[in-house]
Amino acid sequence: MQLVSVAAVAENRAIGSDGEVPWPHIEADVRQYRERVAGSPVILGRRTFDSMRDDLPGARQIVVSRSADAVDVPTAVVADGVDSALDRAAELVGDDDSDDPVYVLGGGAIYELFQPRLDRMVLSHVDGAYEGDTFYPAWDADEWTVAEETAYDRFTLREWVRRAAAA
Repeated sequence: MQLVSVAAVAENRAIGSDGEVPWPHIEADVRQYRERVAGSPVILGRRTFDSMRDDLPGARQIVVSRSADAVDVPTAVVADGVDSALDRAAELVGDDDSDDPVYVLGGGAIYELFQPRLDRMVLSHVDGAYEGDTFYPAWDADEWTVAEETAYDRFTLREWVRRAAAA
C-alpha cells in the first residue's frame, strides 16, 4: 500500500482558515482531487470528516479520532491513532505489499501525524500566500523529489516522492 497525502497548499503552507480554504474556489483543483481519491480509502480527522459529510471523498473513510467510538456513515470507520488507521487501511486495500494508494486528507494535525509514514505527497501548490489558521507541515526537501508537475490556472500540481533511504 502507498500512503499518499493530498492537499492544496498556499505558498506559505496555509491550507485552511475557519474550516475553509483561504483562497477563492479553484474548480480545476477540486475536480482533479475528487477524481484522484474517488475509488480509494481515505484517512482524515474527525473535524475534516464532519466538514465533508454532505460530500464524502473516497470509497471508504477512516476517521482518526480519540473521542469517537463510531460514526453514523456506512462507509466510515473510526481509528484511534496512526497505527490503527494504517491497520484499517491495510484491511481495506487487502494486500499490504500492493501499490494501491490510501490517501491522507487532513486536517493539519492529521497531516503532521502521518508525514513520517508518507510514500508520496500530491500537492496543489496554490499561487500566493494566504492568511490561515491551519498549515501543511514542513518537509525536508532532501527527503523528497518532484516526480511529476502539471501547471494549471492558479496552481501547480506536484507529485512528491520520498527518496529511498541511503544504505
